[in-house]
Amino acid sequence: MFQDFKLVGDRPVAIQVKEYVKRLIIKGALQAEQKLPSTREMSGLLKVSRNTVIAAYEGLEDDGFTYAIPGKGSYVAAMVGQSAADNGGADGSAAWQIDWKARMNEYAVSAVELDMMKQGIRAKEGTISFTSIAPDEQLFDLGDVRRAFMDRMAIEGQVLLNYGYAKGYKPLIDYLMHYMENKGVDISGKEMLITGGFTEGFDIVLSALRPSARRGAAICENPTHHTAIKNLKLQGFEITGVPMERDGIDVERLEAVLQTNSFDLAYLTPSYHNPTGIVMSPAKRSAVMKLMMRHQIPVIEDGFNEELRYSGAHVAPLIATAGQGNGVIYIGSFSKVLFPGLRVGWVLGDRALIDTLESIKRARTIHTSTIDQSILYQYLLNGNFDKYVKKARTEYKRKYELTKAYCEAHLPEAQLSGDGGLHLFLTFPTGVNTRQLLEACTEQGVIFTPGDKFFIQEGEGTNTLRLGFSRVTDENIEQGIQIIGKQVRSFLKA
Repeated sequence: MFQDFKLVGDRPVAIQVKEYVKRLIIKGALQAEQKLPSTREMSGLLKVSRNTVIAAYEGLEDDGFTYAIPGKGSYVAAMVGQSAADNGGADGSAAWQIDWKARMNEYAVSAVELDMMKQGIRAKEGTISFTSIAPDEQLFDLGDVRRAFMDRMAIEGQVLLNYGYAKGYKPLIDYLMHYMENKGVDISGKEMLITGGFTEGFDIVLSALRPSARRGAAICENPTHHTAIKNLKLQGFEITGVPMERDGIDVERLEAVLQTNSFDLAYLTPSYHNPTGIVMSPAKRSAVMKLMMRHQIPVIEDGFNEELRYSGAHVAPLIATAGQGNGVIYIGSFSKVLFPGLRVGWVLGDRALIDTLESIKRARTIHTSTIDQSILYQYLLNGNFDKYVKKARTEYKRKYELTKAYCEAHLPEAQLSGDGGLHLFLTFPTGVNTRQLLEACTEQGVIFTPGDKFFIQEGEGTNTLRLGFSRVTDENIEQGIQIIGKQVRSFLKA
């Protein structure tokens, strides 16, 4: 015994010794009431200092795994040893087993089936990956983030480490309300809820708007954000998709659908739409809002990538065009612009709605991490955001134009869409199945996201793909697109 102890990593040695002895106790290798070696003996057995063993033994006692008898030494506590034996540990009896997959309900099974990450591609090391639309971490200004953290902790660190408020960190709410006001939003009669990113905010809103007596009905652009499709389905909504045109949703088709069906909500991404990258024109924004108002359909607006505008004038969000009306629920996040690791998003909407959402939030997660909220607030307050966005926009615009040029050169068969953001969307002739194309490209060391994942109905969009370029080097962008182009041409010849 004690011959298999090995020090690993940079963790404190006393903690490693404590956890090693604890594992021996749990496994039953050390029995209840058994005396442990003296600190001097254990020091020699494990080849660590005696003070290290003393600290480890004190930790074991604090955790209730051992007890000490003055003048005699340390002993294994009976309760711990008995627990291990009862559960099939020390005595070799059969452990209690449950078939958890058989216990899963429809919601859980659907979550697994719709889990894009679990169904994703397992790429080999060195693969050129166009699957990500996350920001490039090389652009993160760590010094400014570190300074924001230190500044806020110095001001109210003890408060930040305690429980926060379900509605959110008030300084951040006040800042973001002003931020949205600067986008042209009339904030009178509106409130804000801070969430753990877009996805939590969307899920909370859906759970509040889901009908109790029947399946809900939602309308959205087609294609649309896969996470939105997944959550709408998990919340029991039937989804109707309306095709996209070069300047946004097909308004005529939208009007025709609204005349023949009733809907509980609409989900729209008017700026740098995921996956097409299209920015809805001002004329269409106005037309869409008039239709939604006429049919009294609440709109959930996804503020996806709004800051990554590379050309043209600022286009006001839908919630701004609503004026003092309360029919639009805006969900925002800086995850695609700033730092996805800070899981902070917000829901802006009618005061009565936010009051209800606050209670749902409190029941689920109590509150979003106050530390995360406060770091973001201080970072914004210090004036870092505009400086960072200017740098990020310049770099992403360069990569966008580079990717677009390579696509035009090496993929002339594809129709491109995307006015900004971190990706391009490609539509090929019907003879190109992008699932099969992905298999062929994977063998050549290139992967991308097949576009059918973003369409409402199975079998749609099989000739489309999304190309994320934000985290790909210039050299790999060119090389990867060349490889895709060669495979496309072989498909078309076949």
